[in-house]
Amino acid sequence: MEQAFELSDASAERSAGGCTIRLNKEPIIEYFKSNITLLRWMISEGYGDARTLERRAKAMEEWLKDPQLLEPDADAEYYKIIEIDLNEIKEPLLACPNDPDDIKPLSAVQGTKIDEVFIGSCMTNIGHFRAASEVLKQVKGGIPTRLWVSPPTKMDQHQLVEEGVYSVFGVSGARTEMPGCSLCMGNQARVALQSTVVSTSTRNFPNRLGEGANVFLASSELAAVSSALGRIPTMEEYLGYMKNVDTMADNIYRYLNFNEIKSYMEAAEKAKTIPLVNVRDVA
Repeated sequence: MEQAFELSDASAERSAGGCTIRLNKEPIIEYFKSNITLLRWMISEGYGDARTLERRAKAMEEWLKDPQLLEPDADAEYYKIIEIDLNEIKEPLLACPNDPDDIKPLSAVQGTKIDEVFIGSCMTNIGHFRAASEVLKQVKGGIPTRLWVSPPTKMDQHQLVEEGVYSVFGVSGARTEMPGCSLCMGNQARVALQSTVVSTSTRNFPNRLGEGANVFLASSELAAVSSALGRIPTMEEYLGYMKNVDTMADNIYRYLNFNEIKSYMEAAEKAKTIPLVNVRDVA
């Protein structure tokens, strides 16, 4: 589900009129169970309108009783079908300055000096920050770039602090921003004048991250390696840093399932006792 969200977010940033991603029931069921707990945790924490949040939770619970998904018609006709064989992609791809459509393989831009790196925005999930920390653990001392870190949600930030990931960021000298858009928004924090940047943000249009900045868009893992080296790595260097990440992939890329975290579960149960959220449909 997290990857589907990231892909659909990216489609909106590229001005797509809409995006539908076909998934099996299992990941959606897992996500809904987690999200029901999260919504009720939000009620217990005073987020938003409790009645609205509870209605959403109840709607998810109702769907889970008989989970049905939209399916395409067997005889559906499509304007165009584009098939992409992922086996043909042999190295990481980057969007080059300053055009999200200017895509090049890592080997075409390796060695480019990097001044600043941003890991954040809705293009990231909690696993990307764990992966970045594993890369940074391999660096002795500070890093040669200015690294910005901004998890997409407060919940991600809290869990990363609990796991010690933020301590790794601190030792490396990274600047940890308030969870949310940060540099990606373009009207909050800004990178230095005419700097060269590797970013995980959604777009790299001219001057979006900073005046005169040249921005490469890349994965969180490649961004982290670039921050460690002060330049875009070679394929060999990238794979070298990624060995530790690959061996722990199952643990690193696990998602936040709130229905399995004790503190969220307890708060969600408490929320059920709040009179305001005893929602009833009125005919």
